[in-house]
Formats: sequence, structure tokens, C-alpha cells
Amino acid sequence: MNSRLKVFGLIAVLGFVAGIIAQVTAVFVVPWMIAVLPLLGGMTSFMISGFAGACLTVAIVGAWVYMTGKKEPY
Repeated sequence: MNSRLKVFGLIAVLGFVAGIIAQVTAVFVVPWMIAVLPLLGGMTSFMISGFAGACLTVAIVGAWVYMTGKKEPY
């Protein structure tokens, strides 16, 4: 039970951090990317959102794998 609470807590913390990163991205990075790459225009926010989602998914699955995997002594 204790390990499950750790996994849920870690996922909650990662989700909180992802929300902060998404807010900072929406406020600062997206307008800067649109100014730097005007040809991409409306696609910039989708590309950044997709990249952030991919990174978050890898982080959550990686945390889950390492916390629930079998512990083998080396």
C-alpha cells in the first residue's frame, strides 16, 4: 500500500510541475516562438504542446516503471 501511495504522490507532483511548465510555456515561449518563426504561426503552440506532452508521458511512465519494478541486487 505504501508503494502505491508513493506512485500516486509522484504522479501528482509531476502533474503539478507539468501544469506550471505548461503555463510558463503558454505565457512566454509560445509568443516568442511565433515572433521568431512567423511561418509556423498557429502550428507553434501545437508543436510545443505535443513535445511537452511527450516529455511528461515519458517521465510518468519512467517513474512508474522504476518505482514498481522488481528490485534485484547487483
